[in-house]
Amino acid sequence: MHLDPLAILTAFGLIFLAELPDKTMFASLAMGTRMRPLYVWIGTSTAFLAHVAIAVGAGSLLGLLPGWSVKLVSALLFGFGAFMLLRGGGDDDEADEGGKTVTGFLPVFSTAFMAVFISEWGDLTQITTANLAATNGTWSTAIGSLAALMSVSALALVAGRFIAKRVPLKTVQRIGGICMAGLAIWSLTEVFTG
Repeated sequence: MHLDPLAILTAFGLIFLAELPDKTMFASLAMGTRMRPLYVWIGTSTAFLAHVAIAVGAGSLLGLLPGWSVKLVSALLFGFGAFMLLRGGGDDDEADEGGKTVTGFLPVFSTAFMAVFISEWGDLTQITTANLAATNGTWSTAIGSLAALMSVSALALVAGRFIAKRVPLKTVQRIGGICMAGLAIWSLTEVFTG
């Protein structure tokens, strides 16, 4: 198993920025107000682990294709990710379903796991993780992506209100979109320069 620190940092940075304005962050924040934050974090982290494993598996299959086709698919996926982040929109609404407090590890874990597992299926971060795994190595991408997803969930649980008041999510979205657009251009350039 070879770990590439640059690939880990790349995956971490991209996934972290893409996940910050995602509704999963808001779901974690909302669940953390009604449930034990540690139990919520364990549930969301387990769901993220499952999604990263699926994404890395898909990405490693993409890695079996000829190099130019993987780079072209990467460029298209990064371009799509940039479009999704830069287009704006109102996907930031919090889902607040009543004010009832849920206690006990298993109910909180199950609720957090299912909420994230279902909502993240085919999400931008899962697609980006598969894309990175195809070009940057599976273990490095998995470590960077999982660390980013778990960090965003923890951040939402610990400091979510502070972030929402101080840092405009549009700014975070724009930074992530610009980074993805840059990677799309870089990947497309590699298709033609080989």
